[in-house]
Amino acid sequence: MVESQGCVHREGVYRWFSSLTSAQRAEFLCGLLDLCVPIELRFLGSCLEDLARKDYHSLRDAEIKANNPTDLSGLTNITDEVVRSKLLVSLALLGSDNREAAGVLYRTLTHIDTVINNYGLALNDGRTEEQFLLLFTMASNHPAFSFHQKQVLRQQLSQIQDILQVRKCTNNSFTVRKLVCGRNYQCI
Repeated sequence: MVESQGCVHREGVYRWFSSLTSAQRAEFLCGLLDLCVPIELRFLGSCLEDLARKDYHSLRDAEIKANNPTDLSGLTNITDEVVRSKLLVSLALLGSDNREAAGVLYRTLTHIDTVINNYGLALNDGRTEEQFLLLFTMASNHPAFSFHQKQVLRQQLSQIQDILQVRKCTNNSFTVRKLVCGRNYQCI
């Protein structure tokens, strides 16, 4: 039991986990699952299957679209918030063995550097930032993507995180400069 070890308390972990963003939760859970042994994974799979069954009927049509490469090929304008939302739903409902649909999603997602550089997509908008982080976290951990595709998506996730870090650092640095009598301080 987690509580009996004295180091970590379950309620504290629950509070900490609930404060994470969706992208951070997905990344953390994927990391935990990687630590599980096969019998634990099978048990957890059964639990997840039972939980997912509750929403099966309401998500059925979306799941069919998410696994249809033709439907996915129309979701290319990643600068559109509606398209990003549909891509998130598609990634969540994409079958673990659907390589063809994953290939379509991969081609869409690998144009992110062009989108950011050519269209100046504002990643500092909280909702846009969260959508991109979640998109690339989900894609880089999704079993339908090949190892190579996951590596490329992981690199792009890193690039997005770096851009966001620089922007946050720049904004914090600007705020510090304003507050401290015009002195320049480097963001560390």
